[in-house]
Amino acid sequence: MPETSFTLRWPDGSTENCYSPSSIVSELLTPGASYPLQEFLLRARIAMERASSRVMRKYGYACAAAMGQLDRIETRVKLFEATPDAEVACLDIRPLKETDMKDIGVPHIPVVVIGGGQAGLSVSYYLTRKRIAHIVFERHRKFHSWRVNRWDTFCLVTPNWQCRLPSYPYAGDDPNGFMLKDEITDYLDGFASSFNPPLREGVAVTRIAPREQGGYAIETSIGSWICDQVVIATGGYDNPIVPPYAKDLDPAITQIHSVDYRRPSQIPEGATLVVGTGQSGVQIMEDLVRDGRKVHMAVGPAPRSPRKYRGRDATDWLYDMGHYAITIAEHPDPMKALTQTNHYMSGRDGGKEIDLRRFVVDSGVSLYGSVSGMNGAKISFDPDLEKNLDDADKSYVGIREQIDAYIEKNGIEVPAEPAFQKLWRPETETTEIDATALGITSVIWSIGFRPDYSWIDVDVFGAGGKPVFDRGVCDVPGFYFIGLGWLNTWGSGRFLAIDEDSRYLADKIEKHHTALTAGKVA
Repeated sequence: MPETSFTLRWPDGSTENCYSPSSIVSELLTPGASYPLQEFLLRARIAMERASSRVMRKYGYACAAAMGQLDRIETRVKLFEATPDAEVACLDIRPLKETDMKDIGVPHIPVVVIGGGQAGLSVSYYLTRKRIAHIVFERHRKFHSWRVNRWDTFCLVTPNWQCRLPSYPYAGDDPNGFMLKDEITDYLDGFASSFNPPLREGVAVTRIAPREQGGYAIETSIGSWICDQVVIATGGYDNPIVPPYAKDLDPAITQIHSVDYRRPSQIPEGATLVVGTGQSGVQIMEDLVRDGRKVHMAVGPAPRSPRKYRGRDATDWLYDMGHYAITIAEHPDPMKALTQTNHYMSGRDGGKEIDLRRFVVDSGVSLYGSVSGMNGAKISFDPDLEKNLDDADKSYVGIREQIDAYIEKNGIEVPAEPAFQKLWRPETETTEIDATALGITSVIWSIGFRPDYSWIDVDVFGAGGKPVFDRGVCDVPGFYFIGLGWLNTWGSGRFLAIDEDSRYLADKIEKHHTALTAGKVA
């Protein structure tokens, strides 16, 4: 009654080494044959029950290992019951070796992609075209951040024409407009439906570690997996940043992070302090102003950009100028590129500039420098308001000057525009306020996020815990990142360049996969 190992290939392309205490499995399954899902399940049940009965006759007790294997098979079959024409293939049947035991019951898949956003599914698109078996694990639902972590009036900041997912560019009637939240998710869902990715939603990956035999062990909320290559596509927005001193603020003042902001009505009546002037901060500020709220704003060092300039959107000019094609390797100041906050502007109402000075003049917004501390109702600020405003304007004017130079160099006839003028400047620097006295009942933190890679037990990180790679390819074989800012170009963390980045990674994955299949590692 020799113990036997048999290998299955599941409908999603993953393989699994299975156990039988008897070679009787070879009477029910044939190497090289494929079986419809329910027929396979029937054959597997008969094989495992007969094998267990043989153990019972010989030793006087049923085989728990055989019944455990049957339980695992039944659990996996349930995953594919809704898959049309699902089949299970028997790849081989062989006498069990001691080395086989380590992987018994653990499914193997050549590639695991972690993250079901636009980056992860773009890689999946190209792997699907290359017929490389893979699985995409998504902790929530695909495109979760777009569906859940955005406020009601959210819209794109870059024009719709920059939405260029693989073989699925924006095809609407407003290429120069800015899609709203629901339109964005419709576009993304359409992309996913265009190729039906092997996506497992609601699956949390809790650990990745290298295996002695090569490849990686993946621990998930639905069990363990083995793979040859891993793509990390979880982005960099895991942990909302709130400074330690926030706990010292009067608890009567509501505090939320921008990730939890949806609409003005969820904020208590009274004034609000918005902390941070990145794209989220300034747009939330405007959302509150339009609702008639009194807004105070702590201005950070974020730069700003023109929206429309000399007859076109500034991003159109920058694209034509080759600005978005500059790689991080070619950038004159790569450290600045990697650490600088995105330029703020808005896509609302067809696109607009955000000039904080104008919000002071037109809407009565109160501006301060960077928040430096909190104690009860007292909130302290650094005396850097004017500097931060001036630096943002310097960036704004610099982009205009680059566009002017490009227009002049190429002899393009477009209307001129008046020079930029400051509408307001602070007479003094306010370094402390009493929130209660000013009627501030809420604080919205809009100072960014930190990624969480604590679940990755692979040597791919450098100083500060940041992943180290070249265009997303790590030195550790078969390990990749995608969807991060400046992975290669400015557009790497955006719709604009995800096609190029994912195609590049898929080619690298294919090369490594081919080498592994041939028995040699690339």
